[in-house]
Amino acid sequence: MSEVKPKKLKIAWGITGAGDKIAEIIETMKDLKSQCQDKVEFDVYISKNADTMLKFYRLDEEVKKNFPKVWVEANSNSPFLAGMVQSGKYEFLLIMPASSNTVAKIVNSISDTLITNAALMALKAFVPVWIMPVDYKESIIYTKLPNGKDMKLRVRKEEAEQVRKLMQTEDVHVFENPAKVREGFLEWLKTVKT
Repeated sequence: MSEVKPKKLKIAWGITGAGDKIAEIIETMKDLKSQCQDKVEFDVYISKNADTMLKFYRLDEEVKKNFPKVWVEANSNSPFLAGMVQSGKYEFLLIMPASSNTVAKIVNSISDTLITNAALMALKAFVPVWIMPVDYKESIIYTKLPNGKDMKLRVRKEEAEQVRKLMQTEDVHVFENPAKVREGFLEWLKTVKT
Protein backbone atom coordinates (compact mmCIF):
# COMPACT_ATOMS: atom_id res chain seq x y z
CA MET A 1 0.00 0.00 0.00
CA SER A 2 1.45 3.38 -0.94
CA GLU A 3 1.85 6.07 1.63
CA VAL A 4 -0.30 9.19 1.21
CA LYS A 5 1.85 12.29 1.29
CA PRO A 6 0.38 15.26 3.13
CA LYS A 7 -0.44 18.26 0.98
CA LYS A 8 2.26 20.92 1.12
CA LEU A 9 1.56 24.52 2.00
CA LYS A 10 2.25 26.85 -0.90
CA ILE A 11 3.87 30.27 -0.64
CA ALA A 12 4.23 32.75 -3.50
CA TRP A 13 7.59 34.53 -3.30
CA GLY A 14 7.71 37.76 -5.28
CA ILE A 15 11.08 39.31 -6.14
CA THR A 16 11.20 42.97 -7.19
CA GLY A 17 14.04 44.96 -8.74
CA ALA A 18 15.82 46.01 -5.53
CA GLY A 19 19.33 44.53 -5.37
CA ASP A 20 20.10 45.31 -1.74
CA LYS A 21 20.68 42.10 0.27
CA ILE A 22 19.71 39.97 -2.75
CA ALA A 23 22.39 37.30 -2.18
CA GLU A 24 21.42 37.05 1.52
CA ILE A 25 17.74 36.86 0.56
CA ILE A 26 18.32 34.01 -1.87
CA GLU A 27 20.39 32.12 0.72
CA THR A 28 17.64 32.64 3.32
CA MET A 29 15.01 31.27 0.95
CA LYS A 30 17.20 28.30 -0.01
CA ASP A 31 17.66 27.52 3.70
CA LEU A 32 13.91 27.81 4.37
CA LYS A 33 13.15 25.58 1.39
CA SER A 34 15.62 22.97 2.63
CA GLN A 35 14.44 23.15 6.23
CA CYS A 36 10.73 23.03 5.37
CA GLN A 37 10.73 20.91 2.20
CA ASP A 38 8.35 18.30 3.64
CA LYS A 39 5.74 20.93 4.52
CA VAL A 40 6.16 23.94 2.22
CA GLU A 41 6.59 24.64 -1.47
CA PHE A 42 7.76 28.03 -2.76
CA ASP A 43 6.71 29.32 -6.18
CA VAL A 44 8.83 32.25 -7.38
CA TYR A 45 7.50 35.25 -9.29
CA ILE A 46 10.06 37.64 -10.72
CA SER A 47 9.14 41.17 -11.77
CA LYS A 48 10.53 42.60 -15.01
CA ASN A 49 12.92 44.78 -13.01
CA ALA A 50 13.92 41.85 -10.82
CA ASP A 51 14.75 39.84 -13.93
CA THR A 52 17.18 42.58 -14.97
CA MET A 53 18.59 42.91 -11.44
CA LEU A 54 19.12 39.16 -10.97
CA LYS A 55 21.00 38.96 -14.26
CA PHE A 56 23.12 41.98 -13.25
CA TYR A 57 24.05 40.22 -10.00
CA ARG A 58 24.46 36.91 -11.87
CA LEU A 59 21.93 35.25 -9.58
CA ASP A 60 19.17 34.42 -12.06
CA GLU A 61 20.41 30.87 -12.63
CA GLU A 62 20.87 30.39 -8.87
CA VAL A 63 17.17 31.07 -8.34
CA LYS A 64 16.10 28.81 -11.22
CA LYS A 65 18.42 26.01 -10.06
CA ASN A 66 17.07 26.01 -6.50
CA PHE A 67 13.38 26.71 -7.08
CA PRO A 68 11.70 24.55 -9.72
CA LYS A 69 8.69 26.83 -10.28
CA VAL A 70 9.86 30.26 -11.45
CA TRP A 71 7.85 32.71 -13.55
CA VAL A 72 8.91 36.08 -14.98
CA GLU A 73 6.45 38.95 -15.34
CA ALA A 74 5.04 39.57 -18.80
CA ASN A 75 2.53 42.15 -17.53
CA SER A 76 0.50 42.90 -14.40
CA ASN A 77 -1.74 39.87 -14.99
CA SER A 78 0.66 37.42 -16.58
CA PRO A 79 1.40 35.03 -15.08
CA PHE A 80 -1.97 35.25 -13.30
CA LEU A 81 -0.53 35.50 -9.79
CA ALA A 82 -3.30 37.83 -8.57
CA GLY A 83 -5.97 35.25 -9.37
CA MET A 84 -4.02 32.41 -7.82
CA VAL A 85 -3.45 34.38 -4.62
CA GLN A 86 -7.10 35.46 -4.41
CA SER A 87 -8.39 31.94 -5.04
CA GLY A 88 -6.45 30.53 -2.09
CA LYS A 89 -3.71 28.64 -3.92
CA TYR A 90 -1.17 30.32 -1.61
CA GLU A 91 -1.12 30.77 2.16
CA PHE A 92 0.36 34.23 1.69
CA LEU A 93 2.39 36.37 -0.67
CA LEU A 94 5.97 37.11 0.36
CA ILE A 95 7.62 40.09 -1.35
CA MET A 96 11.36 40.06 -0.68
CA PRO A 97 13.11 42.26 -1.57
CA ALA A 98 10.53 45.00 -2.02
CA SER A 99 11.83 48.05 -3.84
CA SER A 100 10.81 51.56 -2.77
CA ASN A 101 8.76 51.71 -5.98
CA THR A 102 6.84 48.55 -5.04
CA VAL A 103 6.22 49.78 -1.48
CA ALA A 104 4.94 53.17 -2.68
CA LYS A 105 2.63 51.53 -5.21
CA ILE A 106 1.13 49.16 -2.64
CA VAL A 107 0.64 52.00 -0.14
CA ASN A 108 -1.09 54.07 -2.82
CA SER A 109 -3.07 51.16 -4.35
CA ILE A 110 -1.32 51.21 -7.73
CA SER A 111 -1.53 47.74 -9.25
CA ASP A 112 0.32 48.14 -12.54
CA THR A 113 2.98 45.43 -12.06
CA LEU A 114 2.75 41.71 -11.42
CA ILE A 115 3.84 42.02 -7.79
CA THR A 116 1.81 45.13 -6.84
CA ASN A 117 -1.31 43.77 -8.55
CA ALA A 118 -0.96 40.46 -6.70
CA ALA A 119 -0.39 42.23 -3.37
CA LEU A 120 -3.42 44.47 -3.72
CA MET A 121 -5.66 41.63 -4.91
CA ALA A 122 -4.42 39.46 -2.03
CA LEU A 123 -5.35 42.14 0.49
CA LYS A 124 -8.82 42.48 -1.03
CA ALA A 125 -9.29 38.74 -0.52
CA PHE A 126 -7.98 38.79 3.08
CA VAL A 127 -4.80 36.94 2.10
CA PRO A 128 -1.78 38.12 4.13
CA VAL A 129 1.12 39.85 2.42
CA TRP A 130 4.60 39.69 3.93
CA ILE A 131 6.99 42.39 2.77
CA MET A 132 10.69 43.03 3.35
CA PRO A 133 11.35 46.55 2.06
CA VAL A 134 14.96 47.44 1.32
CA ASP A 135 14.34 51.02 2.47
CA TYR A 136 13.08 50.04 5.92
CA LYS A 137 14.11 53.13 7.88
CA GLU A 138 15.83 56.44 7.27
CA SER A 139 19.56 55.73 7.36
CA ILE A 140 22.77 55.27 5.43
CA ILE A 141 23.18 51.72 4.16
CA TYR A 142 25.90 49.86 2.29
CA THR A 143 24.91 47.42 -0.40
CA LYS A 144 27.12 44.88 -2.17
CA LEU A 145 27.60 45.29 -5.89
CA PRO A 146 28.16 42.28 -8.18
CA ASN A 147 31.91 43.03 -8.18
CA GLY A 148 31.99 42.73 -4.37
CA LYS A 149 32.43 46.44 -3.71
CA ASP A 150 30.21 48.30 -1.28
CA MET A 151 28.03 51.15 -2.47
CA LYS A 152 26.85 53.76 0.02
CA LEU A 153 23.16 54.64 -0.26
CA ARG A 154 20.79 56.91 1.60
CA VAL A 155 17.34 55.76 2.65
CA ARG A 156 15.48 59.04 2.52
CA LYS A 157 12.69 60.05 4.87
CA GLU A 158 10.27 59.84 1.93
CA GLU A 159 10.96 56.12 1.40
CA ALA A 160 10.93 55.40 5.13
CA GLU A 161 7.57 57.18 5.44
CA GLN A 162 6.07 54.86 2.80
CA VAL A 163 7.25 51.87 4.86
CA ARG A 164 5.64 53.34 7.99
CA LYS A 165 2.37 53.65 6.07
CA LEU A 166 2.74 50.08 4.85
CA MET A 167 3.10 48.91 8.47
CA GLN A 168 -0.36 50.32 9.20
CA THR A 169 -2.01 48.36 6.39
CA GLU A 170 -4.31 45.54 7.47
CA ASP A 171 -2.97 42.03 6.74
CA VAL A 172 0.47 43.36 5.76
CA HIS A 173 3.43 42.10 7.79
CA VAL A 174 6.61 44.14 7.36
CA PHE A 175 10.06 42.72 8.12
CA GLU A 176 13.33 44.61 8.48
CA ASN A 177 15.67 42.01 7.01
CA PRO A 178 15.88 38.40 5.75
CA ALA A 179 16.66 37.07 9.24
CA LYS A 180 13.40 38.56 10.55
CA VAL A 181 11.49 36.99 7.65
CA ARG A 182 13.06 33.62 8.46
CA GLU A 183 12.19 33.97 12.14
CA GLY A 184 8.62 35.01 11.35
CA PHE A 185 8.20 32.19 8.84
CA LEU A 186 9.35 29.49 11.26
CA GLU A 187 7.05 30.88 13.96
CA TRP A 188 4.13 30.97 11.49
CA LEU A 189 4.85 27.38 10.43
CA LYS A 190 4.49 26.20 14.04
CA THR A 191 0.92 27.55 14.12
CA VAL A 192 -0.24 25.95 10.87
CA LYS A 193 -1.78 22.50 10.70
CA THR A 194 -0.54 20.58 7.68
